[in-house]
Amino acid sequence: MSRSARDRSLSFGAEAAAYERGRPSYPPEAISWLLAPADNWAAGDVLDLGAGTGKLTTRLVERGLNVTAVDPIAEMLDVLRDTLPATPALLGTAEQIPLPDGSVDAVLVAQAWHWFDTERATAEIARVLRPGGRLGLVWNTRDERLGWVRDFGQIVGLERDIANTSVDLPDRFIDVAAHQVEWTNYITPQALIDYVSSRSYCITSPAEVRTQTLDQVRNLLATHPALKNADGIAVPYVTVCVRATLA
Repeated sequence: MSRSARDRSLSFGAEAAAYERGRPSYPPEAISWLLAPADNWAAGDVLDLGAGTGKLTTRLVERGLNVTAVDPIAEMLDVLRDTLPATPALLGTAEQIPLPDGSVDAVLVAQAWHWFDTERATAEIARVLRPGGRLGLVWNTRDERLGWVRDFGQIVGLERDIANTSVDLPDRFIDVAAHQVEWTNYITPQALIDYVSSRSYCITSPAEVRTQTLDQVRNLLATHPALKNADGIAVPYVTVCVRATLA
């Protein structure tokens, strides 16, 4: 990872509260697919790797799973601990996971795989997984087929093709499969601004660029026929999932 990419990956702490307010959660169908029981396997102990403020962690805890959250940014984990005080939340990275060998049934990674050194991360994930354990990757991507969402993407960067299912995993991971879920997230106009504020490129941009971007979003909210005077906004998503089994 280049230095600039690393700086971006660690930038979220500056906008941890905005991240929590503006980022979507994950649809239940996607989580159910990622953790679907298989022969002689069921999720019990789960690691949420790159957990951030706990968007996915919360959904896993609600299912009664024994969840550990790991993230490299202390400010993000502080927000997670406020929401989930009983859930272990540890500082750590995908390349150096602070868990013992063979300690979890599943490792889930939400919206973070692209920040990892994947060769080192997959070796660490294999280390902490029990034999036959599950690796699950998930991304929320905006469905930019609709007019205002595409216009929004022109401001903040189109992403329809950012997340794809061509994940390169080592041979020790087998039965690789992919799945997509289409769903809608309902948010306030302010949450859309928070969403932009919490994106790494916006956080790390010069102040004038950041201000210009947020002003463009506010202008879109004020002028687009689908958004003008709206108290709530429906944001369509395609959630992309990949799962694999440790041989």
